[in-house]
Amino acid sequence: MVNRNKTKAVGEALDIVNTIPQNSSISVTATDNFEYIAGSEVIVVSVSAGKIIADRADLLPYNIPIVKEISRKIKKYANNAKVVVITNPIDVITYCILKESNLPRENVIGMGSSLDSDRFRYLLAKILQINQSKIDAIVLGEHGNSMVPIFSTAKFDGNPINFDKNKIEQTTIEVRNYWKPLTELKGASVFGAAKHSYDIVKAIVKNEKLKISSSVLVEGEYGLSGLCIGVPVIIDKHGATITKGINMNESESKSLKISAEIIKNNIKKI
Repeated sequence: MVNRNKTKAVGEALDIVNTIPQNSSISVTATDNFEYIAGSEVIVVSVSAGKIIADRADLLPYNIPIVKEISRKIKKYANNAKVVVITNPIDVITYCILKESNLPRENVIGMGSSLDSDRFRYLLAKILQINQSKIDAIVLGEHGNSMVPIFSTAKFDGNPINFDKNKIEQTTIEVRNYWKPLTELKGASVFGAAKHSYDIVKAIVKNEKLKISSSVLVEGEYGLSGLCIGVPVIIDKHGATITKGINMNESESKSLKISAEIIKNNIKKI
């Protein structure tokens, strides 16, 4: 665990070591020395500075300088690693790390839209009054106020979910604003972010095929290019590979393009 504040790293390590199972070979080292990341298979970037007021982009001036420094350290000490990004605004930060580290695009993965997809599933299950495990649904686009829940492919028990326009608009607002009550009630997402980050790391380390949506660099896929944005991917030991199995309706495709423009405008700020 590397933190520019060594005291913080040591404190976190003292807590985390208590979670290691007795039969595990894992050990934890806390440090402020980035040389320790040398040879890493996976690096998780969880920088957190500043405060979200209205939009995750509020964090850009705080997190970008730190992330640029981390990216240079990754390039120097661990240029073969896969990087999982938790830091907000995830899409812009993922793009920044990709460019600053000069890693291949499949090696830098933003976690955000997989978390949004689970939030979408939860809200659909709540509306339909069924168990969340019965819902199959995905969110694409920005991990932010313009994210795009894909209703046209959402299903429960394999059956299409048919909502009217008002219910779609209402649920979209709820998905996009999910972070607000969560932040007000407990400060920040912890368990959700940790679970989805773990899933990605495990897929890479164990070479398991994980099908989710994640923020990666698009180069023409879904009609988008020049940014990192949440799209369907398969993650394994090779990193993230974009898939093309989502058939969006016209409204969803339009919303995804709008979301991409918002990300691009925020990229210009770095």
